[in-house]
Amino acid sequence: MNLSEKINIIRASVMGANDGIISVAGIVLGVFAATEGRTNGNWAIFIAGFAGTLAGMISMAAGEYVSVHGQRDAENAAIQLESEANRNNMKQQIATVQASLVSDDISLALAKKAASEMMMSRPIDTAVRVKHGFNIQNKINPYHAAIASFITFPLGALLPMSAILASPKNIKIISTYAAVMIALILTGYFAAKIGNADTRNGIVRNVIAGLFTMTATFLIGRLFNR
Repeated sequence: MNLSEKINIIRASVMGANDGIISVAGIVLGVFAATEGRTNGNWAIFIAGFAGTLAGMISMAAGEYVSVHGQRDAENAAIQLESEANRNNMKQQIATVQASLVSDDISLALAKKAASEMMMSRPIDTAVRVKHGFNIQNKINPYHAAIASFITFPLGALLPMSAILASPKNIKIISTYAAVMIALILTGYFAAKIGNADTRNGIVRNVIAGLFTMTATFLIGRLFNR
């Protein structure tokens, strides 16, 4: 398994857990708001959270599979395109690689020699890397991303469900918010690190998204608490 594949699995795992936390937290808080004061409130929360978890697991896995498979299809199309271009006009392909090397501040003489050697030894790999920006050796497996998100979604969902079901009635809301906020800080941090983005911005965006989701569903649940 190459580095690109490992990073993709980690990304899918973090995003699966993050979606599990936010979406199920919104579901259970909304149901709690709608059933507060009723004797079967906890049972309703559990059923809704469990159903949301199952739906989310399948949805996340399917989404990851379709997304990564779409990327694979685009890469395969690029490989086919460059294979045909190499067969039909190798001189133009070499010239393109040469121009790319020159744009990277390599001398013209060295660029000519390097382009010819690269296109003679690994023509498809070189053309695809230069013209499309990816390495054909680093293909990502869509099944790995799907399985990773399928597993981590329920792990993320378990946190808000446990917090709201295990807490006394008078602190259910605050304990769920607190648990979810801590989890979102962690997933926001790791998501930003994977993407080499600013971790503070990643955390803030993630926490705001979670707060908005939970608050919106809670308020909607209140409307149906009659």
